[in-house]
Amino acid sequence: MTRTLILGGARSGKSGYAERCAAATGRQVVYIATGTGGDEEMRSRIAHHQQRRPADWIVVEEPVELGAALMKWCTPDHIVIVDCLTLWLTNLLFSGAADYPDVGPIPIPDRFYQERARFLQALTQAAGDLILVSNEVGMGIVPYGAISRCFTDEAGRLNQDAAQCCDRAVLVVAGLPLILKGAAC
Repeated sequence: MTRTLILGGARSGKSGYAERCAAATGRQVVYIATGTGGDEEMRSRIAHHQQRRPADWIVVEEPVELGAALMKWCTPDHIVIVDCLTLWLTNLLFSGAADYPDVGPIPIPDRFYQERARFLQALTQAAGDLILVSNEVGMGIVPYGAISRCFTDEAGRLNQDAAQCCDRAVLVVAGLPLILKGAAC
């Protein structure tokens, strides 16, 4: 079982790189999409990804219960792509339907911690190969607003924990992969 974490900024080419890596295995690709189309701009982003994917890929839309989806779909005969961890993280942060205050501390819902733990457990236990896509959001200024800072911190922590569980880690910048850990796919 090989675990790969692909990081990058918005429109860096990370999803395309993940898709090429998955296709190169020759196995059935299962694409777990975590994004939800809550507004027109997000629906446009989702449509862009959908148009790029081959018709024979299995697409699973799972915005919250990612650990359970990994345990179901990550099998030896599949290669699974999760796109993306930071959208999933956003879904978890807002799973309690709370209006977050402008100043901290931020009350993180219990479900956030439960699903995060299930994901990390599945990451170590799932039976097949897996490619995770995540945004690297912590390379800029410290965001204004408590929820933005909380998200940035939690994304950084999640990426660190995922990288520890992965055999490979790749940073994609301007469509070019930089190998951080392991070998290229």
